Amino acid sequence: MQLESLKMFCDVVETGSFSRAAQLNHVTQSAVSQQIRALEVRYEQRLLSRSARQVTPTPAGERLFRGCKEILARFSEVEQEIREQSAEVQGTSTVSTIYSVGLHELSNIQRTLLKLHPKVNMRLVYRRSDQVYDDVILGNAEIGIVAYPQPRAGVDILPFRDDKLGVVVAPNHPLASKSKISLAALAGQPFIAFDREAPTRKAIDKLLRDKGVEVQSVMEMDNVETIKRAVEMGLGVAILPMATAQHEVSHGTLVCKPIAEGPVSRQIGLLVRKGKYLDRASQAVLDAFKGASNVTEES
Repeated sequence: MQLESLKMFCDVVETGSFSRAAQLNHVTQSAVSQQIRALEVRYEQRLLSRSARQVTPTPAGERLFRGCKEILARFSEVEQEIREQSAEVQGTSTVSTIYSVGLHELSNIQRTLLKLHPKVNMRLVYRRSDQVYDDVILGNAEIGIVAYPQPRAGVDILPFRDDKLGVVVAPNHPLASKSKISLAALAGQPFIAFDREAPTRKAIDKLLRDKGVEVQSVMEMDNVETIKRAVEMGLGVAILPMATAQHEVSHGTLVCKPIAEGPVSRQIGLLVRKGKYLDRASQAVLDAFKGASNVTEES
């Protein structure tokens, strides 16, 4: 039995048509029929039900179809692996990430990637945390980045690094002159918070609750960039990953101070689909993230 025969069988099942399967495989309809008959002889039972309008698999055909799809998919992966062994690393890898991972940090990884593998393109997609998991599970992204990663069926979690959290205020705010800002000093302050479903929001709420601090939540935002803009406008204070505010701090539009009770940090994890073969471009991207993680730990 040849793989071409299995592919023709799968194409007939998926298209419901012998003629369409023939077109996809660049052969005659008679050739497809012969291959199907050979399979039915081999298994001594009908695999397809033929009618005037449609071709559908029998129960045995449905089982063969599922198994063939797995075989063909794995064979395609093996072929890709073999081709890549002698080729330069190139291609596009999609990374689905939450907004609050610092843009400058991902830019550093992109620069490292460009230096090592100039033909590898890391495509960034910014999403909510739950959407990042879905992207990885459904195959819309090869790698995901989330805060406070939680076990999820079909996903492997790789530790990336820890983000230090700090208090972010406008430059003219009374707390801006302090070297560190205590959580107690935030009591009663207008507070710009993450969306309620964000894992970082839940962690910050618990942090404040454990310290007995009640803030005045005036706004809830779904990403870090809009939170920073609100703080710049003097609408309130916020607790953010310090790395995300470096650009604004360097330009004097925000002040970011460590938390006096700290250091307080959040865990960032990398997600990959369990059992998924990563092509060389995606593996290069993943290695760049791991390299950045090692540098952070050593420093």
